[in-house]
Amino acid sequence: MKRVSRRWLAGDAPDIAPGLLGKLLVVGECVGRISEVEAYTGDDPASHSYRGRTARNEVMFGPAGHLYVYFTYGMHFCCNVVTGKVGESQAVLLRAVVPVAGIETMIRRRGRDHNIADGPGKLCQAFGIDRRMNGVDLCRDPVVGLYDDGTPAPIDLQPTPRIGIRVATERLWRWASPR
Repeated sequence: MKRVSRRWLAGDAPDIAPGLLGKLLVVGECVGRISEVEAYTGDDPASHSYRGRTARNEVMFGPAGHLYVYFTYGMHFCCNVVTGKVGESQAVLLRAVVPVAGIETMIRRRGRDHNIADGPGKLCQAFGIDRRMNGVDLCRDPVVGLYDDGTPAPIDLQPTPRIGIRVATERLWRWASPR
């Protein structure tokens, strides 16, 4: 198992996103296989960076390979993998993972033993991801990382509309592994 390289992550979010399917998100003892993603770019009206750089979205402007964590709806954290070149503000939202290890910890954090990480807020709660992890380097951090264990991304994936947005709905930038 090896870390996903910053060089690969420096590509455009819509190109990188489907390739993240099958990769492993690791946060301490918790490991999950990425099963659903969405891409966002700086010219995308649905992106947090569309109106420019702010204290909230600073991490999105690079470098690639860092975790962008934000709080939404007054109750959930969501996490993204920053992609693209420095200054471009691109990221891939991790919408869901299939738990692989640390499942008991995830169950305890979620307070349930089903649907543990099948949504972006659920994923962050299960993995203990919060604002303190904003900016973590997924390519180097000793506790949090993005790994490739050789499992190939699904083939013949069809992109679909992103979920929970009202603008740029024509951009089919959501990919999910077959269940």
